[in-house]
Amino acid sequence: MATFSYSTILPSRSDYFGAFESCGKSWVVLPKRSFHGRRTFRIRAEVDYVNADEAKKLVEADGYAVVDVRDKSQFERAHIKSCYHAPLFIENQDNDPGTFIKRTMHNNFAGLFFGLPFTKPNPDFVQSVKSQFSPDSKLLLVCQEGLRSTAAARKLEEYGFQNIACVTSGLQSVKPGTFDSVGSTELQNAGKAGLITIQGKISAVLGTVLVCAFLFITFFPDLAEKLLPPS
Repeated sequence: MATFSYSTILPSRSDYFGAFESCGKSWVVLPKRSFHGRRTFRIRAEVDYVNADEAKKLVEADGYAVVDVRDKSQFERAHIKSCYHAPLFIENQDNDPGTFIKRTMHNNFAGLFFGLPFTKPNPDFVQSVKSQFSPDSKLLLVCQEGLRSTAAARKLEEYGFQNIACVTSGLQSVKPGTFDSVGSTELQNAGKAGLITIQGKISAVLGTVLVCAFLFITFFPDLAEKLLPPS
């Protein structure tokens, strides 16, 4: 990505850090100390944020490799075919008292209702990516909502990766058929699990029953009157 720099004289104790976004890209201003109290500021493009259709073009036309940074459970429900799985967070199985209490509370609430595992940062995330890709590789990072892929992009950029893109709003915004996928559900539904899925099915069935009842009463009022006892 294009890089340019400029120099300015600043007080020796001043520290500046800034960031802004433009044209779907995030930019960062990084101070670099040099001689005689002068700092050189380098402005560079960090991460491309693209929608699902643009992401597909990056993969098919520009040779971007897909790196899925979701946890194991979401990845197994559905993932883009031929992607590389490098979870940013992994399931936390630590058994110290504090972690045990937090895991129990999580499993009784978020874990139960949303099917989310209790996780911790993956200490091997960067090394896992570096073992498969060089810093000049073109990488499309994906997660379910877009937050983890953004965090993963920042981390990889710190280690020299320059050609990184993320899907805005994550895989939940991808329409069926956009990518060839593997799993038991569609990519946009891979984040749904636990009791919320049962609740969703109950709501769908109940809604169908109510619609059918309404149509029956509307089109067959005489028959409905005979079948339904007066209140």
